[in-house]
Amino acid sequence: MANDPYKVLGLERTATDEEVKKAYRELARKYHPDNYVNTPLADLAEEKMKEINEAYETIQKSRKENANRASDSYRQNTSGSSYGRERLYEIRSYIESNNFYEAEIRLNSVPNADRNAEWYFLKGVVFRARGWYFEAAKFFDAACRMDPGNQEYRIAAESIRNYTASSGRTRNEDAICNLCCGLTIADCCCECCGGDLISCC
Repeated sequence: MANDPYKVLGLERTATDEEVKKAYRELARKYHPDNYVNTPLADLAEEKMKEINEAYETIQKSRKENANRASDSYRQNTSGSSYGRERLYEIRSYIESNNFYEAEIRLNSVPNADRNAEWYFLKGVVFRARGWYFEAAKFFDAACRMDPGNQEYRIAAESIRNYTASSGRTRNEDAICNLCCGLTIADCCCECCGGDLISCC
């Protein structure tokens, strides 16, 4: 199709799938040939409707192909063994459900031989969720070095670098913050048992 399908639907290329569907439905209602029966605009409406349908189908097909390529890339970049692929896929599902504790346990159980780019990326995601940004950056960078063509890894690495640069935090500040949090939690536990931090320890 000669025209940009996104422009035909009045959308940016960054539009979500839901926004694409919504724009298509609105235009389809507006230009449906049934609305122009026995009018001078009947032929124009039919042509416009054809253009809208083609644009929508083109976008849907393109997005499906991109999703399939991303899925293929994921399978290729995970461990060579079927067992390793399944294990990393399972860890990713734990992360997506915000169960970072279980995800880290599973990550730590992966043998060194199976720790590929995907493993380093997922480890970085867990560190990022805990607020350990410099550690996360280190693992994201390792994933990028192992698989420089992976856009997901690259975006994560750039995002974490931008965050640490804009926040002005240093590695030492993060370490001190984490230490303080740990001591505060320990102190609270000691107060519950009626003791103090030193005597309980």
